[in-house]
Amino acid sequence: MSEFAQIDQVLSALRHGQSCLMLNDNSAGGMTGFVVVAGEHCEADHIAFMARQARGLVCLAMTPARCAELALPLMVEGDSSQSPFTLSIEAATGIDTGISAADRARTVRVAVDATSRAADLVQPGHIFPIAAAAGGVLTRTAPAEAAIDLATLAGLIPAAVFTEVLDTDGALADGPFLEAFAERHQLVAGRVSDLVTYRLANQKTIELLRQGAMQTRYGTFEAFVYRDMTQGRVHIALKRGSISASEPALVRVHVTAVLRDLVGTTLDGRASWSFDASLKAIAEADSGVLVLLGKPETADDLLGDIDRLMSQATVDSQPGADGYNQIGMGAQILRDLGVGQIRLLGAPLKYNALAGFGLEVIDFLAPESTAD
Repeated sequence: MSEFAQIDQVLSALRHGQSCLMLNDNSAGGMTGFVVVAGEHCEADHIAFMARQARGLVCLAMTPARCAELALPLMVEGDSSQSPFTLSIEAATGIDTGISAADRARTVRVAVDATSRAADLVQPGHIFPIAAAAGGVLTRTAPAEAAIDLATLAGLIPAAVFTEVLDTDGALADGPFLEAFAERHQLVAGRVSDLVTYRLANQKTIELLRQGAMQTRYGTFEAFVYRDMTQGRVHIALKRGSISASEPALVRVHVTAVLRDLVGTTLDGRASWSFDASLKAIAEADSGVLVLLGKPETADDLLGDIDRLMSQATVDSQPGADGYNQIGMGAQILRDLGVGQIRLLGAPLKYNALAGFGLEVIDFLAPESTAD
């Protein structure tokens, strides 16, 4: 797509009740897209368009606080590798079967109405709420967080309906398909990376608490201690050497995990960068940054990890998924430390909207033993 709408244009369209297309570019050069409309302006024709033209699952992004007010528990508790869907919902009154566009639009309007309470909704239903991460795209660069940010920045109720755009084969649509889709339906089309930049110009969700030299088994690193202002967690960055945005830097974003970090456990055939190996690699290069994202582990989290390791389960719910879901937090820290081009110690995943943070992954480095 040759031209993208400025975020102010997207916000204006949302204020006037229009649907918009948001494009989520990733580090592999690809792009996905989703249609979004403000929750308070949602009508039957918006739902019909999403269902018939975009063809993805129609979701309602809400804040965790609003989900709690409506007594909506997560569909899968404690699994941060998945989108935080709550139980599906239906308006308790004023609808027929619940599946029609008009019924689903009413359910949305009931859910986002500040006067509504839990008793005004029933479960299960035909609208699928997602509890968006606190901090929005500065924490997680996914559709739900982008949708909430857009509604909030537009001065509307912080809730929005969205669905991802599928192509004619039912797969996530790519750039050329999305460009034609926007032109065919005359949609204002913006980018999530521009939304990240827009928000960073006015705010960030980390604060630097401490800075100083720290001795490690691999020599001296400069330590930076940050607090995540959305969840209160503390994260640590260890920097070695000189960092310039114009020069490639060795980077590891590592999420704490007791068994992996202290015991050194691994799944068969799944070698990954340990904290120790990452620190050693950066020390040997004499330049780079290791970001250690703090993640509290409950007893259930620990038992779940133990069960997976004992059974050698293939379910992808390892700590790496948490790193992907917190990409915005790690990206803010890297940006604050002056990183631009990244040689990433990790698997070749597609990280969304990194350009909005001024970051670019130019290489992925696997551990020496096997592929990450």
